[in-house]
Amino acid sequence: MKVTPLGIDGVCAIDTMPRQDERGTFSRLFCDRELRAVHHGRPIVQVNHSLTLKKGALRGLHFQRSPALEGKLVRCLAGALFDVVVDLRRGSGTFLQWHGEHLSAGNARMLYIPEGCAHGFQALEANVEVLYLHTAEYSPAHEDGVRHDDPRLGIDWPLPVTDLSDRDGSHPLLTADFEGLLL
Repeated sequence: MKVTPLGIDGVCAIDTMPRQDERGTFSRLFCDRELRAVHHGRPIVQVNHSLTLKKGALRGLHFQRSPALEGKLVRCLAGALFDVVVDLRRGSGTFLQWHGEHLSAGNARMLYIPEGCAHGFQALEANVEVLYLHTAEYSPAHEDGVRHDDPRLGIDWPLPVTDLSDRDGSHPLLTADFEGLLL
């Protein structure tokens, strides 16, 4: 696995090296020894899977508040997506900055989203499957989100949004006095 730090502190791209032969391919999706420095030794406690049916559909931007902060490893298993991380950490040098990364079944790339960052993605094809490895269990009492079209963030999504849940469409815009999440 090759780990590449990206423009937001703690956000990393992880490239796996699939092995291929006449039968197909084999890929390692997670190795604690190789990724311990990325997820700071926090255990992976939950694994989730999503299927997004429509091209242009958007999921996010989601995060969990303290004390249920979570880090995520995200990998596209089928199709292609534009994955976005937004730094919401109070005092961070990259506070309110975002980074977008193309993930696909073909590029075998994962993205690590640290605690205190919001995450979302847009499907670039129909029938996109995503695998998520979480460092904290889902906590409905601590779930939160920010709007994908918040002008303070200025995210440049590659496609018009064709499908958005009511929940994601009702996330609030960031207020001028938003100081960030305490970790």
